[in-house]
Amino acid sequence: MATDPLQKKTAAAPEAVVPVDTSKDDGHPLVRFDKVVKRYGDHTVLDQLEFSVERGEHVTLIGPSGSGKTTILRLLMTLEKVSDGVIWINGEPLTHVRAPDGSLRPASEKHLRAARRRIGMVFQQFNLFPNMKVLQNITEAPVNVLGMDRDKAETRARELLDLVGLSGKVDAHPSQLSGGQQQRVAIARALAMEPEILLLDEVTSALDPELVAGVLELLSDIARNTDITMLCVTHEMNFARDVSEKVLMFDAGRVVESGSPEKIFSDPSHERTREFLNAVL
Repeated sequence: MATDPLQKKTAAAPEAVVPVDTSKDDGHPLVRFDKVVKRYGDHTVLDQLEFSVERGEHVTLIGPSGSGKTTILRLLMTLEKVSDGVIWINGEPLTHVRAPDGSLRPASEKHLRAARRRIGMVFQQFNLFPNMKVLQNITEAPVNVLGMDRDKAETRARELLDLVGLSGKVDAHPSQLSGGQQQRVAIARALAMEPEILLLDEVTSALDPELVAGVLELLSDIARNTDITMLCVTHEMNFARDVSEKVLMFDAGRVVESGSPEKIFSDPSHERTREFLNAVL
């Protein structure tokens, strides 16, 4: 039975609702990019990309704009398709299926929809449904995608709103919320799908500066207190230092350097990493 990645590490796992069980640990990395290439026409965004993420690990992707970081998240969310190579999730191909002869072929849209259920993403823009109240924004996908009982989905949504500090905004519309509050709802909406992997794409970039700290603190709490695996694209270097077990420095579609936050931020080995950090710190 799949464990709930939001459950405290000391508590018993609740009943799983995601139909695809990826909880078993067969010794594989939870996420592995295997020589992944992404092209748009003649432009190569990701070039033979290889890296892996372990179960429960918090990994931050840093690097200059245009280096391919957001593309990585969009490929994982199956919003984009790889041009070459394979993405593996717990030892199974994400965007491919195994043919009878053992070879891999591109997966159908039905397969991709099923794969997408185990991965949640919070975008730069909040993308809330403006015509729906906060509670319905959070329950819509669990009910209609996961087939969750509506009462259970609403109970879960209220718990998540309490987690993100918005228990009093159940009946508000997005237009009645500040940018920071809308992003908190978007985080709650992603968590409501009980994802095993949470992708965060510059989630504070659209916020006013005074709202950034609160959202980052919320994400830090989630990282500290849950088993969820997180991949985060951010230019908030202090946040990257605080929440990450591993930091990957990207440039021109490749990993230039990877290591612990202490290593990357205090003693980077690669000149490109040093140049980037000198520019942003």
